[in-house]
Amino acid sequence: MQATSSATAPFAHSVLTWFEQFGRKHLPWQQNKTLYGVWLSEVMLQQTQVATVIPYFERFIKTFPTITALANAKQDEVLHLWTGLGYYARARNLHKAAQQIRDQFHGEFPQDFDQVLALSGIGRSTAGAILSSVLGQPYPILDGNVKRVLSRYFCVEGWAGEKAVENQLWALSAEVTPRDRVADFNQAMMDIGALVCTRTKPKCDLCPLKQKCGANLTNSWAEFPAKKPKKTLPERKSYFLILAQHNKVALEQRPSSGLWGGLYCFPQFETKSALLTELQRQGIRQYQEWTIFRHTFSHFHLDIYPIYAELDGDNFDQDRCNWKKIEEIQAEYQSSVQSAVKYWYDPQNPEPIGLATPVKNLLLEFQKGRKNG
Repeated sequence: MQATSSATAPFAHSVLTWFEQFGRKHLPWQQNKTLYGVWLSEVMLQQTQVATVIPYFERFIKTFPTITALANAKQDEVLHLWTGLGYYARARNLHKAAQQIRDQFHGEFPQDFDQVLALSGIGRSTAGAILSSVLGQPYPILDGNVKRVLSRYFCVEGWAGEKAVENQLWALSAEVTPRDRVADFNQAMMDIGALVCTRTKPKCDLCPLKQKCGANLTNSWAEFPAKKPKKTLPERKSYFLILAQHNKVALEQRPSSGLWGGLYCFPQFETKSALLTELQRQGIRQYQEWTIFRHTFSHFHLDIYPIYAELDGDNFDQDRCNWKKIEEIQAEYQSSVQSAVKYWYDPQNPEPIGLATPVKNLLLEFQKGRKNG
């Protein structure tokens, strides 16, 4: 489905006039636009605010200036740069897509919509955003901001996550998106959603669409878009073993798929008794229970129970002798980490690996305790 409107049509004209005065034109990925840069920004901006994304984007582009550089990187390095952005499947898909582009398109980002859509982690809206922004191809978009603007303007009933409602919004997006100046229009729609037609306390007086917006005329903006049907998130618990020796901490790499896929975490146990059994096996009798905290995912709450213990030389388990030690030289580290799912992490000399956010925070607590001790 392609755009069908014109830049002179009332809806598009109002949006484009607003964009000329108020639209965002100085974001890092808008300067010297490339398909790679816009693709990277679109992936990072999924469920993440612009202000948060900017420093991550700049570090990413500096480290991986080309798609081939990204494709040739180790997944650990990619996840390390992504640490803190969340939704790590985005990073894994980004890396996989870069390898697809390297192998199938000689490192050049494809310019055909279907080829872009076939890349890992790229959906219909992202593909349209990339090709319209850089090449001016007439594709509409439908990210969260655009859904909100269209839902309110046309008073679209129902939750946007329902297929019938989403299809209706796609048809409306194609109807109002102009074939000319499509890049400016799509950016303007995202900006209006992010800056004016916000989820709460929208600035309707500043909106270029206010005169014909159904929600504004009926003062019913809070009803659109309809909220996702509430579902009580299940609660789970996990016991993290923070096992230290000589100021280093034991970490394990998670499987490449699933929760915290490919990231490094503390050894986890389903029950406290299972963790204490492991400590007993190691000959460790003393331990500390750190403060319990909750980490919420999109589909469940995870209550984390950190337990700290130290391993000295006298009770060192022979099995752990095979753990990869932290290499102080990056090249040696990178060559050794592929086969290492367990090893000792040195917070004072951190290596470029991906860390789950709760792990990163607990490591900071570990360092703080060392300084205070």
